[in-house]
Amino acid sequence: MGRQRKSYSAAFKAQVALAAIRGDCTANERAAKHGLHPTLISNGKAALLGGAESFFAGGGEPADDRPDPAELFEQIGRLKMELEWLKKTPRRSDIARALIGEGSCGN
Repeated sequence: MGRQRKSYSAAFKAQVALAAIRGDCTANERAAKHGLHPTLISNGKAALLGGAESFFAGGGEPADDRPDPAELFEQIGRLKMELEWLKKTPRRSDIARALIGEGSCGN
């Protein structure tokens, strides 16, 4: 069986990335200290620096890509009403058959 991958908490990742930004020791020293690969540390540092730009561009608030719940509930309600209306309304094919007389035995 293969080894199971390690998973690290977000707090640990942030701590290591902040320490890498401080630059008080090399990436290899920090990797040895935390038992990580140096590439993971440099990737975390780059991700933290990349996210910092969006933090300051958004007026100090982290970017929130989640949609507004009120809009979603409104859309759900509208779609439920449309579905109920469609369930109650006869289908066009049913109306056409009734008008044409299709399905009746008296041709």
